[in-house]
Amino acid sequence: MASFAELVLSTSRCTCPCRSFTRKPLNIPPLSGQRLVGDTKPLFRSGLGRISVKRRFLTAVARAESDQLGDDDNSKGIDRIHDLQNVEDKQKKASQLKKRVIFGIGIGLPVGCVVLAGGWVFTVALAASVFIGSREYFELVRSRGIAKGMTPPPRYVSRVCSVICALMPILTLYFGNIDILVTSAAFLVAIALLVQRGSPRFSQLSSTMFGLFYCGYLPCFWVKLRCGLAAPALNTGKLSPFLSLKFSIGRTWPILLGGQAHWTVGLVATLISFSGVIATDTFAFLGGKAFGRTPLTSISPKKTWEGTFVGLVGCIAITILLSKSLSWPQSLFSSIAFGFLNFFGSVFGDLTESMIKRDAGVKDSGSLIPGHGGILDRVDSYIFTGALAYSFIKTSLRLYGV
Repeated sequence: MASFAELVLSTSRCTCPCRSFTRKPLNIPPLSGQRLVGDTKPLFRSGLGRISVKRRFLTAVARAESDQLGDDDNSKGIDRIHDLQNVEDKQKKASQLKKRVIFGIGIGLPVGCVVLAGGWVFTVALAASVFIGSREYFELVRSRGIAKGMTPPPRYVSRVCSVICALMPILTLYFGNIDILVTSAAFLVAIALLVQRGSPRFSQLSSTMFGLFYCGYLPCFWVKLRCGLAAPALNTGKLSPFLSLKFSIGRTWPILLGGQAHWTVGLVATLISFSGVIATDTFAFLGGKAFGRTPLTSISPKKTWEGTFVGLVGCIAITILLSKSLSWPQSLFSSIAFGFLNFFGSVFGDLTESMIKRDAGVKDSGSLIPGHGGILDRVDSYIFTGALAYSFIKTSLRLYGV
């Protein structure tokens, strides 16, 4: 039985009088990483993913044949190749989008339940995310792209720092204020770096201190926001013309789950902040697809000024809608300011992580979540937002009243 290669080569010879036959053999470029004889696997793995061996072989034959034809036939062959590649790219993007939506919904529902639960459930879940995210950060620091221009910290220091970062949210819930503990931990880590064997580098110290701040200290503000602001948010005010949900939520919320008193300022503020971050990412993506023309920054070339502006409008609109529904904050100016801070923290956190990945030379911080990347890829927009939201509520809102 003729092999697949012989069948393709035999069909590529044309006896049509309008096309002269040449006896020159086709020079098919070698297909690295493929086995055409005796290979039972229809796919092979390359740097671009899993691609059909048959399609690659047909592409190679078409290219080799088009080199021996005229310009018209050559251009048609190239167009045919590009069409095949475009179809496969579209299918790949559609598959990735479907996977992102499925896993996004699958992650969003449990996260919503954790936020509603609060207390130790929220804190332990945050600590687990912090531990995984800090591990991803220190792996990025040790990557080839960053390690070329600096000396990464030793692995034992990275592991100890990951544990310290994971303990910070738990200590925040227990003590309330961990500034002294964080300072002491950073001092001990700095001593360990300075007395290590070999030649200590400033790059080791700077990357480690930033990791403690970025992966450990900043997420603790979410604990302060969700669990520290225990003032009830649904116990005052009159029914608004916007059909406020505050009475319906308070009256229908099960007593076993805390009743109306469960809806504190911390819970409402956390829900609004989370919704603002999601709105920023969603509206910025849709706006960039529809109107994006001007690049925002070289750090993330796909982000545009037009998409960012749409994200700002969407974030403020969602914040105002939720604030009117939950009657917090009561001032329209405070709602707009709160929405702007959520937007700014989301964009700034996203760009910060993009800068780290760009220096590391990687697309994703990890592969834990299919279609989304690592933990840092999903929570980068939340890292700075919690600190901004908590600071705004504790300082600025007192000037206008809650």
